[in-house]
Amino acid sequence: MNYRSFVQQHRKDWKRLEELIQLLHKSQTRLAAKHVDEFQRIYQKVTQHLSYSQTYFPEEETTGYLNDLVAKAHNIFYQERSSNWKQLKQLFGGTFIFLLSEQWKFVLISMLLFCGGGLAAYLSVLQDPMNIYAILPEAMAQSIDPERIGSQDGAVNSPIMSAEIMTNNMQVAFLAFAGGITFGLLTVYLLIYNGIIVGSIAALFMHHGKTYDFWAYIVPHGIIELTAIFIAGGAGLLMGYKLWVPGERTRAYQLKTYAYRSVLLLLGTLPLFIIAGIVEGFITPADISLEAKYGFAVITVIGLAAYIIVGKRYANQPPAIAARDS
Repeated sequence: MNYRSFVQQHRKDWKRLEELIQLLHKSQTRLAAKHVDEFQRIYQKVTQHLSYSQTYFPEEETTGYLNDLVAKAHNIFYQERSSNWKQLKQLFGGTFIFLLSEQWKFVLISMLLFCGGGLAAYLSVLQDPMNIYAILPEAMAQSIDPERIGSQDGAVNSPIMSAEIMTNNMQVAFLAFAGGITFGLLTVYLLIYNGIIVGSIAALFMHHGKTYDFWAYIVPHGIIELTAIFIAGGAGLLMGYKLWVPGERTRAYQLKTYAYRSVLLLLGTLPLFIIAGIVEGFITPADISLEAKYGFAVITVIGLAAYIIVGKRYANQPPAIAARDS
């Protein structure tokens, strides 16, 4: 390709990248969601144009122009990454809620998979309590004694228990997210299996007439904890779906783009897991009435709803979201 053809063929992309850079400046470092993918795509193309121009037209004025253009785009792309506090505020203040509202269908599917597994196990154990030994690992099934629920209230080492719970829950969430790389198959398995565990145990407690007690020990932390797991599972399903159905783009491109978005969703759940772990370590085993535990569960619902509602105010104009491209 000669120099004239090179310029004529690609000048439209260069002009568009200039326009997006100006738009980003005018909107005070915020880029409209509809422009995010376009900015990323054109930035990658112009970077390739620069490399080609440096190789074949190193002395031409266009090479210097492209170098400056790519530098401006790169600086804007990462200029807000200098402040860790600003990044955290941006992630939890708007980006997370924006992505959650954008990918809510995958989060809903994640919840339905969990509930589907839970309902099937619940009905099975409700019909015959001995089925729990066929559903759960033997050690887990033998350790469950509905008659002893609440017998150790106030007698646990809360800090250690809280740390162990947080670690375990985060591991489950990470596996559910990472399962997306298996085209979502591992994610689906983990969601259904964890639903089976909860459903079968719930049925066993109901068989012993301890349903009210059981849920009093589950809902204070479970509402936040399960919400976080559903979101992490939804992030894995999103990534898996884009590998199954890449559309017009390559699977490598879709993995790169949506893995980054899924990581942001996963990171956004970390405060939820921390809160759930603290509640499960200090509130759930506390020597307080069952009614107080249910009351605390209502508070967690209100707090979670308030966070989403307030976050949506910032999510209407989300900060730039793009996959790493270099």
